[in-house]
Amino acid sequence: IQHIRDTVKNLGLSPEAYQKVKKELKRLEQMPPLSAEATISRHYIDWVTSLPWNKISTDSISITQAEKILDRSHAGLKKAKERIIEFLAAKKYSKNLERSPIICLVGPPGVGKTSLGKSVAESLGRDFVRISLGGLRDEAEIRGHRRTYIGALPGKVIQAMKKAETMNPVILLDEIDKMSQDIHGDPASALLEVLDSEQNKTFVDHFLEIEYDLSKVMFIATANT
Repeated sequence: IQHIRDTVKNLGLSPEAYQKVKKELKRLEQMPPLSAEATISRHYIDWVTSLPWNKISTDSISITQAEKILDRSHAGLKKAKERIIEFLAAKKYSKNLERSPIICLVGPPGVGKTSLGKSVAESLGRDFVRISLGGLRDEAEIRGHRRTYIGALPGKVIQAMKKAETMNPVILLDEIDKMSQDIHGDPASALLEVLDSEQNKTFVDHFLEIEYDLSKVMFIATANT
């Protein structure tokens, strides 16, 4: 527990998040280590400590290099490439373009939308994570499950952040038009909080219950229609 305490201190958490984790550690200390409650607590602390809280990769935007990467991996697609180069140029020359617009690539299956997203990440020198949204119909897949449920996990967005290990990866939301809604809520509405630059500075996952900053993430969506 002392080791976890030291780790948490150096994570760069917000004061509110730090207090919550500290409280959780105090609870964990008082529990018998093999109890079910202790396992849930430890699982929660593991998730908080494994997320990137202030690690940011530096962008290497060279427009000619980006053009080369795009041409190397895709033939044709002139319009889409042009739009991406414009987007990267705007990012390069405007220093305060934190609120980047979201590119949505639309086309039939197999034309290279997903790999275009990968090429964007490569040309920026950022980590790339793909989230498949096809057939998703449960809002908890985006926002996570509450910790009261057995086997609760954070949502796909927080899982992607853990995988990326930096605060500013390129996240590709694949097949965004294939989401549906049912009795478990509407995942498309939950995505609004993830994508809206006014709201995603303080994105709250049901599992973490602390605010997480997604404003530095670059989102790219793909759809068939």
